[in-house]
Amino acid sequence: MKSKQLLEKLEFHESVPFAQPLLVDKDGRILRWMLKPGQHIPEHSVPNSPFYVVVVKGHGMFATKGGEEQVFGPSSLLIFNPDEVHSVRALDEELIFIGFLQGTADMRPDRTGGEMADA
Repeated sequence: MKSKQLLEKLEFHESVPFAQPLLVDKDGRILRWMLKPGQHIPEHSVPNSPFYVVVVKGHGMFATKGGEEQVFGPSSLLIFNPDEVHSVRALDEELIFIGFLQGTADMRPDRTGGEMADA
């Protein structure tokens, strides 16, 4: 068994959100996303895997392509289908969420996120 503390040793970057891999192996990856107030993750998708999000601290605006932003906070579970375009924006506080992805044959260990959506 392995364990991680979700709210310890947090690392926020000044100019961009930061995705810290907590686990990356052939079966999947678990990423801890840390956003400072006002930071955002532009529209992107996760091809070939659903993307599960659990918000652990703060409140953020989450949206799907063409959808209205919705506020989610601690204890919220969001479920995005494979290739579903989505975006995230931290409100006026730090936002921390955990993202879960399934392992796929084309998963590269040096990648933390999905693919940017077409402009």
